[in-house]
Amino acid sequence: MNEELELFRENVRRFIEREIAPHYEQWERDEIFPREMWNKLGEQGLLCVDLPDEYGGAGATFPFSMVVLEEFSRANFGALGGPITVHSDIVAHYILNNGCEEQKRKYLPGFASGECVGAVAMTEPGAGSDLQGVRTTAKREGDEWVLNGSKTFITNGQHCDVVIVVARTNLEVSGAKGSSLFLVDRDTPGFSRGRNLEKIGLHASDTSELFFEDVRLPASALLGELDGGFAVLMKELPRERLVLALGAVAAAEGVMTEAVAYCKQRQAFGAPIAALQNTRFKLAELATKVRVNRAFVLECTQLYLRGELDAATVSMAKLASTEMQGEVADGCLQLYGGYGYMREYGVSRAFVDARVQRIYGGTSEIMKELISRAVLA
Repeated sequence: MNEELELFRENVRRFIEREIAPHYEQWERDEIFPREMWNKLGEQGLLCVDLPDEYGGAGATFPFSMVVLEEFSRANFGALGGPITVHSDIVAHYILNNGCEEQKRKYLPGFASGECVGAVAMTEPGAGSDLQGVRTTAKREGDEWVLNGSKTFITNGQHCDVVIVVARTNLEVSGAKGSSLFLVDRDTPGFSRGRNLEKIGLHASDTSELFFEDVRLPASALLGELDGGFAVLMKELPRERLVLALGAVAAAEGVMTEAVAYCKQRQAFGAPIAALQNTRFKLAELATKVRVNRAFVLECTQLYLRGELDAATVSMAKLASTEMQGEVADGCLQLYGGYGYMREYGVSRAFVDARVQRIYGGTSEIMKELISRAVLA
């Protein structure tokens, strides 16, 4: 399996070098990558790698899917790695694990080919980490549901062909007991996209506002059990947070590799800055933190594969790895001096792209709250 994994990794790297690297800077300036890139990713077999082959996937294991994320993250192309992960490792698995057979066959083959792009709409202007504060509603009218509300910060919002929407279906109970998930197709009347939001990083990733005004959905649009949406979200979050942790470590490894190469060739005081003790000690500290986190996320991966990854442990991984990613990006940028602040050098992009890792998928503060509950139980 390790040999097959490395062969697949080489295939991903070649695709990145050929199809991504020459165009990425332009996509960053455009603040979105082309829709046809999804089709190219699908043709190359880089989407939904661990979906069963009966639904169009490769039938591979979770580590193969993570190779795609790791290589995009390591190459400092997070504005594509993130959207791919949302599509392949989050939305697709919501449908795989919670959808009926008809829903799986309707959407998943298109997910694997890139013909159907997925998004998940949880966050609202007034409800971020507190998912129980969701105000979007879905009311039953005869055989249909009528969806009203708005979402924001939605990855793949411009490109998506289907979006999983979190909505309140029972206002008489708490959000944890009265929320459901719905599949909304892009051409459904009443569904509209707002602007592509401007961000300080991840510029090529489309992040959008979504609006739902009297959107009528058939009963078949319900994903999972009625009023069981919160339980689905909690069940799927360990995978999402593990994915974020793995991406954070790979991104840190990538920026470290570039910084080491820079320190070996950059001259100061008549010698490479790698000869300065401060540089050597800083690189030693950062490399140690990266390796410690790599060991932890690999342990978490094994727990996940055995079905034993609990909420507190994956929260530790997400907290530690994303905080580390930010520290490594900042430390490496400092070694570049003024050049690190220039867009000419990838470390500047790695620095701003890293910042959101401590926010989405559950903020660092939410991770600490979840961990503390387990510690004090």
